[in-house]
Amino acid sequence: MIRIFALTDAGARLGERLKVLLLAKDSNASVSFELKPQPFAETIQGAFTHGERLILICATGIAVRTLTPVLLDKYRDPAVLVLDEQGQFVIPLLSGHEGGANEWGRQVSDLLNAQLVMTTAQPYLQPVYTVGMGCERGCSQEHLLDFLNQCLSQQGLTINDIVSINSIDIKADEQGLIDLAQSLGKSFQTYSAQILAAVNDQLINPSQYVYDTVGVYGVAESAALWSAQQATGNEAELLQAKLKTPKATCAIARAFPPGTGSIGEQD
Repeated sequence: MIRIFALTDAGARLGERLKVLLLAKDSNASVSFELKPQPFAETIQGAFTHGERLILICATGIAVRTLTPVLLDKYRDPAVLVLDEQGQFVIPLLSGHEGGANEWGRQVSDLLNAQLVMTTAQPYLQPVYTVGMGCERGCSQEHLLDFLNQCLSQQGLTINDIVSINSIDIKADEQGLIDLAQSLGKSFQTYSAQILAAVNDQLINPSQYVYDTVGVYGVAESAALWSAQQATGNEAELLQAKLKTPKATCAIARAFPPGTGSIGEQD
C-alpha cells in the first residue's frame, strides 16, 4: 500500500498527479492520496506503523518530527519519500537500502522528471534484481504469480525489473515455478544446498526447521542472494527479506555490476 499525503493545495495537485502515474506504472498497486489529513501526526504515524510506504509532500523537518516517535529500525521501517510541492526533488528519507526507498525514489523521480536527492553512501545505479522463491510441492503458478507481484509491489518494483527467479535444486522440477518463469520470460535457476550455504551469514530470517528439511537455512533468501552475486560478480544484499504465504516464500536481492562499487549501508 502506498499512501501519499500533502499539506498544501499545490502539493495536492502533485499528489493527485503522482497517484495517477503510479497506477499507470503498476495497475496492481494500491495507492491513495489525502490532503491535510486530520489529525495529521496520528494519521501519518498510523500508516507508517502498519508498514505502508509513504510519500510526504511537505518540508523534510515536518516529516522527521512526525515520524521520529514511531521509528523502529532499518529492517522494519517502511520506505518514506519526501517531495517538495513543486515536484522538483525526491528525497528517500527512511529505509533507503533495506526498505527500498532509494530505488523507489529513483522510480518516482523518473516519473516526475525530478531530481533524486540521495543521502546514503551508495548511489544506486542500475542494480540487478533477482528473486528467490520456495514453495510446497504442487503450488500453482497462479498463486506464485500473485505472491511475486505483491512482493515486488512492496519494493516499488515490477516484473520488468527482475532478471531471474531462483530456488534450491530440489525444486528444479517444480512445475509451478517452471511455468511462472517461462510465462514471464525470466530464467529459472536452482542451486544445491552446499552452494547456497555460502551466503548463510547474510540471511535475515535463518530457519533451523528449513535447514533440517532441505539442508540450507533459507531457500528464498539464499537463492536470491546467490543469484544476484553470480549475475554481477559483486556482493549482493537482501532488498526484501523472506515473505511467506501458507504455500510459498519469496525474497528479493540486488547487486551492482562491476565498476559501480560495493554496497554501502547508511540508513
